[in-house]
Amino acid sequence: MDRTTWFTIGKVTGVHGLGGNLKVWSFAESPESYQPGQRVRLRDEGAPEEDGKAYTIAKVSSWKKGILLALEGVTRREAAEEMVGKEILMNREQMPELEEETWYWQDLIGLAVTDRELGILGTVERIFPTGADDILVVTDKSNPEKTEVLIPLNGHFVSEVDLESGRLATDLPQGFILD
Repeated sequence: MDRTTWFTIGKVTGVHGLGGNLKVWSFAESPESYQPGQRVRLRDEGAPEEDGKAYTIAKVSSWKKGILLALEGVTRREAAEEMVGKEILMNREQMPELEEETWYWQDLIGLAVTDRELGILGTVERIFPTGADDILVVTDKSNPEKTEVLIPLNGHFVSEVDLESGRLATDLPQGFILD
């Protein structure tokens, strides 16, 4: 399965100080995903990746629930304020190697979801984090009357992820989905 080379790894949520530092809500598990010297793209949410402007990371530090990011060439608060709300993308080749049984969210979006007992459930539309497990939001576009199915992304519910075939298999307990 062909995968996009650019990943959305965060979103600019604000500006810190007068020197152009960006407050970033990071989608990556750790600030180590952002390294000085790495190239990133900033783009409007949902815009094609080629519409984004490229920058080089100058400095990274942890900050409250996110990170502070300094980009080369962005040295004034006014320039940084224009970036608030933009998504931060990083090329797949710069992303850290994943451990076994872990996946980038972006690779899971769009996978067909089937259950051992229930059959086709739909496709992964989005994912959101919780304190315990990430949650897959699965919808069946062929049946608009069907509601979303929320499935914890852990081994108790997800039995197989096959990125090559574009398929995710579940083994949901009886009564998990109410019709």
